[in-house]
Amino acid sequence: MRALALTHEAQGRSPEEIIATALATVREHLGMEIAYLSEFVAGRSVFRAVDAPGLEHLIAAGDSRDLNDVYCQHILDGRLPELIPDTGDEPLCLAMPITAAAPIGSHVSVPIRRRDGTPYGMFCCLSPRPNTTLTDRDLSVMRIFADLAAEQVNGALSARDTQAAKVAVIREVLETEAIRIVYQPIVDLRSGTTQGVEALSRFDIDPYRTPDLWFADAASVGLGVDLELAAIRAALVALRDLPDHIYLSFNAGPATIVSGRLGEVLEGQPLRRLLLEMTEHDQVAAEEPLLEELRLWRGRGMKIAIDDAGAGYSGLQQIIRIAPDILKLDRSLVTGIHADPARRSLAAAMVHFATETGAKIVAEGIECEEESRALTSLGVHLGQGWHFGRPGDVRAARRPGHDRRDGVISRSA
Repeated sequence: MRALALTHEAQGRSPEEIIATALATVREHLGMEIAYLSEFVAGRSVFRAVDAPGLEHLIAAGDSRDLNDVYCQHILDGRLPELIPDTGDEPLCLAMPITAAAPIGSHVSVPIRRRDGTPYGMFCCLSPRPNTTLTDRDLSVMRIFADLAAEQVNGALSARDTQAAKVAVIREVLETEAIRIVYQPIVDLRSGTTQGVEALSRFDIDPYRTPDLWFADAASVGLGVDLELAAIRAALVALRDLPDHIYLSFNAGPATIVSGRLGEVLEGQPLRRLLLEMTEHDQVAAEEPLLEELRLWRGRGMKIAIDDAGAGYSGLQQIIRIAPDILKLDRSLVTGIHADPARRSLAAAMVHFATETGAKIVAEGIECEEESRALTSLGVHLGQGWHFGRPGDVRAARRPGHDRRDGVISRSA
């Protein structure tokens, strides 16, 4: 059966494509001129999808009619049947002006319902000519295609509701400034002194989700730049509590960088004390505008870092083109590096690259003394991780998390 085949073909196709194919298929099967999917909106029947070859001047997606002027409500209320082979046999149809005006000679219509059972609209075919060959079997076919359309409609409605919920939550975060910033020290691996702090966002809203999910949700609803700018704005407050020699590092994705809106939060800030971290994994739609923005901010004194270097194999060209001041080794490369020759070899290559280009290396995710020593022996300059201090208050982060005793870094009380 064509309906079953269409269901299998639906894999990987958009709801709009599936509905359009369903309308065309059932219209051709019934031998009728017009097929459409409508939605009931504020007392009107709005045509969301239309298949009417050659009759586009009569009906098109986006057109609408008052519900009082069409058959829909009468079918829902049982005053008209779903299958009408000849509208001339139905007194109510004859009494309605649209029957002669359209004209409508035959009509088949099946309600589309939301998952809660409430009416969404109608899946309909009509012809200006009566068609007495239409039978209950044709109505059954119509219902199969209507069910397929309803599945797509409800999926789209669910996605729309999910999207709206995300927008509402992100807007609440932005309006209430519900972003808590914690700071993690970045230390010189040889001296143990704090050189900088990284600002990290936290969202104390139930249910708990990791920061990456918050920023991903914001990006998916067009609010990613707004949320990142809000986080940067909140992070910059810490500058007043940091000595001049300690820099503040913050994260910004390519979309935020090329938006031209960084000036909203960085205007008047001591740029020489700021480090912008851009993750290697972020997709760059247009590279040249990104490079131009980075050159602009670097020219004003701000340092540039690429985050998570070594976590993927698509970022080498990006690293070369950006020529960052700092490369941050991803924790996946750092964890267990003291016992893994392959990790040490790759880290050594990154150190060599940094030396040749005048950059520095920051190793992320250092959790033990053995990792710290291995990285120091490779020439890695700076490190951060729980071994030196967990993210927390900026006043704690600006102090070294460890004391040197007898040449060994030990955890302080």
